[in-house]
Amino acid sequence: MTTSAQDKSSLRDAATVIVLRETEHGQHVLMGQRGAKAAFMPNKFVFPGGAVDAADADVPLARALPALCAERLREDCARDLGHALAAAAIRELWEETGLTLGTAGQWPGTVPADWSGFAARGLVPVADALQFVFRAITPPGRPRRFDARFFLVHAEAIAGDPDDFAAACDELDHLQWVPLAEVRRFDLPFITEVVLAEVAARAHDRTPPASVPFFRNDDEESLFLRLNGTSPLRSPTA
Repeated sequence: MTTSAQDKSSLRDAATVIVLRETEHGQHVLMGQRGAKAAFMPNKFVFPGGAVDAADADVPLARALPALCAERLREDCARDLGHALAAAAIRELWEETGLTLGTAGQWPGTVPADWSGFAARGLVPVADALQFVFRAITPPGRPRRFDARFFLVHAEAIAGDPDDFAAACDELDHLQWVPLAEVRRFDLPFITEVVLAEVAARAHDRTPPASVPFFRNDDEESLFLRLNGTSPLRSPTA
């Protein structure tokens, strides 16, 4: 996860990637454990992800996000962050796991430092396999707060060996493919459990959802919304 000089208590846009893998033993999800000294969710098992960097908006994508995902990402958002969020999702997946969402090609211009290892494999990032499936804002009072967009991708979209984590940084420990039916036995953040329920419900669906859950927390109240191309349907959370 790339750090920033920005105030750590302020709300930051972020992208998280849920990678599903179909095996002869059923579906598995890629998880890793945050360090015991991490400021945000220490010791928890989480999906790869992190904050959007300013440079992510300029990263070339050989194939863009599905149009429906880009449309949903624009809802309830002050500016269009679709491209930057997609690039951040691909970058964070690469940094934290060493897995690549890319296609063979040459980068136009100078390769950003964060992408040098990615580009060295002869790859340019692609976002067309990402499905925008969930959005959640960290509740107030936490040491770090994120406006996180969760993207689902199936493992066959990975370029290379999905078991090769050799290029991963040390942000996550114990990277592993966890059986989807057993993942709730791990120490998970509350929002990860909520997202997993959504993922399990559409695990075999390869098309982007028309309606995306949005768990919004602010100083006044917590709301569970739906981003669906119309005015969000609002109901108080339990």
